[in-house]
Amino acid sequence: MLPIKVPPLGESIVEATVSRWLKKEGDVVAAGDTLVDLETDKITVEVPALKPGKLTKRNKKEGEIVHVDDVLGELDETAVPATVGAAQASTPVASGPVPAPAPAPATAAPTPAPPAPTRGAPSPAPALADVKSSPAARRVADERGIDIAAIAGTGRGGVVSKPDVLAAPAATERAPVAPWASTPLPSAPSRGGNGATAGERETREKMSTRRKRIAENLLQSQHATAHLTTFNEVDMSALNALRDKYKEKVEKEHGVKLTFMPFFVRATCQALRQFPLVNSQIDNDTIVYKHYVNMGIAVASEQGLVVPNVKDADRKSTIELSREISEVAKRARDGKLAMDDLTGGTFTITNGGVFGSLISTPIINYPQVGILGLHKTQDRPVAVNGQVVIRPMMYIALSYDHRIVDGQQAVLFLVRVKELVEDPAAMLIE
Repeated sequence: MLPIKVPPLGESIVEATVSRWLKKEGDVVAAGDTLVDLETDKITVEVPALKPGKLTKRNKKEGEIVHVDDVLGELDETAVPATVGAAQASTPVASGPVPAPAPAPATAAPTPAPPAPTRGAPSPAPALADVKSSPAARRVADERGIDIAAIAGTGRGGVVSKPDVLAAPAATERAPVAPWASTPLPSAPSRGGNGATAGERETREKMSTRRKRIAENLLQSQHATAHLTTFNEVDMSALNALRDKYKEKVEKEHGVKLTFMPFFVRATCQALRQFPLVNSQIDNDTIVYKHYVNMGIAVASEQGLVVPNVKDADRKSTIELSREISEVAKRARDGKLAMDDLTGGTFTITNGGVFGSLISTPIINYPQVGILGLHKTQDRPVAVNGQVVIRPMMYIALSYDHRIVDGQQAVLFLVRVKELVEDPAAMLIE
């Protein structure tokens, strides 16, 4: 028997949760087939079959906590010759009786299927059942009415991933089916009696490992730091004008969209150079100064908040920052972040303005000692040279660890960011 073990999960990650078994005991698998998904606080890890065989035992249940090198199950390599040959022989004939895991309506309506309601549908079923795909990919395919069997997988071993489904052309869409066919909901009370059941009034959902770890990290940041926030506001007129002038040229010549974030990253890097304590960390009774900036960019994804970072952001141009920020944010939303993307950050920027937030107090990404919060740009009346004028204004906030960053340094740091953003040309003079 070949043991199926929890693989190395990455720097500082010692445990994971068994998110979902993709194979049942007794299933025959090929080398590279994903057997089980493990969820960590940072990324989802797919555990593939290293060799072909039959899954004979699943040692860990879904929702169970596992550690590196724990045995998840067992694979019988000797069961391959007879069963795999039979499985391969049955696939082209489309006569295999194995039903798809989803209910019949979801698997019986692919576009090429004949109109016969019952006997004409079996041919697509084996194709769907044999498709190697991640749970997220199947969910998105069901929501969008896409035939996942028509999508070429780019994951390990040809597994169809969520990004593959999102990138699927319209030609792979199935005929309309009930949008909730794969997750049936009760349409009427399950029992009549003295009032509604608990399931109709409220539901309970166990926290994922990632959500629990996010909660723990936020609490640790609040409890382990002397948390304080200072505010300022930025006139975005000059930056708006600069972006409007060059955004089409930059996108045409460099293939990237020019957003405000790279300008704030550059301004922040220059301010950190002037106030290095804001870019440091505390190690017991020692202050560790970072002579580089790995800029964390907070990204909201379906799995929860993640903070990938752009390495050596202080050494990159605005165009380079635009490209890397766009790429790392896309990997975060697609669930394709590598462990290197999530480690080594020295400072973080979070932008609640994309969701309409006007002002907030961001929580420090511990063990860092500072985080810059950006917010919605809004036209407001302001006094300029004794006159009241309307300007696009943004509140910015710096949360900092008051144990080593004094209020004066924090305020001056934020003022420097404000000055650089309001006069973007000043960023070119170092």
